[in-house]
Amino acid sequence: MKVYVYYIGKPKDPHANALAEDFLKRASRYAPAIMREIRPERTDLWTRHSAARKIFCDPAGKTLDSAGFAALVSRGEMEGRDLVFLVGGHDGLPAGWAARADLLLSLSALTFPHELARVMLAEQIYRAFASLRGHPYPR
Repeated sequence: MKVYVYYIGKPKDPHANALAEDFLKRASRYAPAIMREIRPERTDLWTRHSAARKIFCDPAGKTLDSAGFAALVSRGEMEGRDLVFLVGGHDGLPAGWAARADLLLSLSALTFPHELARVMLAEQIYRAFASLRGHPYPR
């Protein structure tokens, strides 16, 4: 299983980006984890990751606590399916993409800058792996 964190829009805050990269580097101890910018008009996630579970961040999506998020990661591991996460741009997700996602995930009812949303998502990915492996980080 691999974890892909894609985002739309240029990363602006180098500190937030460094935090997100750090959490994904930690998560890479358990499974390959990659983060990169995409351009919706040049990217077809459904062709590129046909068998992966596509989880798109959206304010109207389902809310999960950390245990529920860990269960989502655990299910991906058990099924041997890659997990593709997407954080939309300042206008949200591209038209038509939300309907094609396997899961719409809300990180919070609050509004955050997209850089911070990536950090929160990356941290939850690392937290899920650490929790599943009994690592003391989540305590």
